[in-house]
Amino acid sequence: MTSHSPIVLFTYNRPWHTQQVLNSLAQNQEAKDSILYVYCDGAKINAADEDLLKIEEVRDLVIVENRFKEVIIKIQPKNKGLANSIIEGVTEVVNNHGKVIVLEDDLIVSPYFLAYMNDSLDRYKNNLKVGQIGACNFFGCGKKFPDYFFVPLPDCWGWATWKDRWQDFNPNVDELVKQLEKDVAKKHIFNVYGSYNFMNMLNSQKQGKVDSWAIRWQAVCVLKGWLTLYPNPSMTNHIESMEATHANMNITPPMIFSAPNFFTIEVEEIDKVIKAFKLGYSGKGDYYGKEKKELVIKKIKRIIKLFIPPIIFVIWKKIIK
Repeated sequence: MTSHSPIVLFTYNRPWHTQQVLNSLAQNQEAKDSILYVYCDGAKINAADEDLLKIEEVRDLVIVENRFKEVIIKIQPKNKGLANSIIEGVTEVVNNHGKVIVLEDDLIVSPYFLAYMNDSLDRYKNNLKVGQIGACNFFGCGKKFPDYFFVPLPDCWGWATWKDRWQDFNPNVDELVKQLEKDVAKKHIFNVYGSYNFMNMLNSQKQGKVDSWAIRWQAVCVLKGWLTLYPNPSMTNHIESMEATHANMNITPPMIFSAPNFFTIEVEEIDKVIKAFKLGYSGKGDYYGKEKKELVIKKIKRIIKLFIPPIIFVIWKKIIK
């Protein structure tokens, strides 16, 4: 029988977003049997009155939440920031329960999100080649891809892991950069096989320009040689990307709304998935693993410019003869 893993939700000052993720999560049949931890970050120094009000609204929302087996609320008196909040919160919960499902407040989830997460956590808990269970598949959706597959990079938009994997999380970015620079093959994987320069982001973390737990966790997963499981189609979506009028990133994939079948697959990479994976991260592909239409059109135009004029010239020469 599948067990119910604890869920951790990280919130701050977005009451509407928080309500959306809670509503979508509560539509999961397993919600009523699940413990939900909610970490509410504190206000920043000199926060505006408007922000203070929103922070209070978020707290008021979660205090009355009653659609789960238990809701445990962790209110921070001071602002920790997202990275520190997630690192400390995940560590606390996973150490107590041995596994954890993690959400941020800018996501919505499928009605089968918890079923998938719980099943996968049980199914692969003893396979140490698996570092994480991912949820947002934005590069390998559709019939030409399997229902589930593994890739070497983790996902931060709804994810899960185990205590014995998370204990290897290394917050020391200097060490991570040094290790990747020494291992050319793993650095290449970290950069999505050359399709996206994630080392730039890791170096920005080192320089204090960004503060990301996810880029450090990604480095750990790659250095450990772990793979992440993904579903087809996606089990989560990003609220901001769905709402954004000018969004040009491929981050709003189709989400599953019919009951999936769960089964064990080989923990290995699949060539056609990796091809779509690289295409998506390069910005050239859509979430069906196809080259974006506008890029195909540009290619056709280039071909026309290259070949049509010479053909016309040859025909014209024949005519004047």
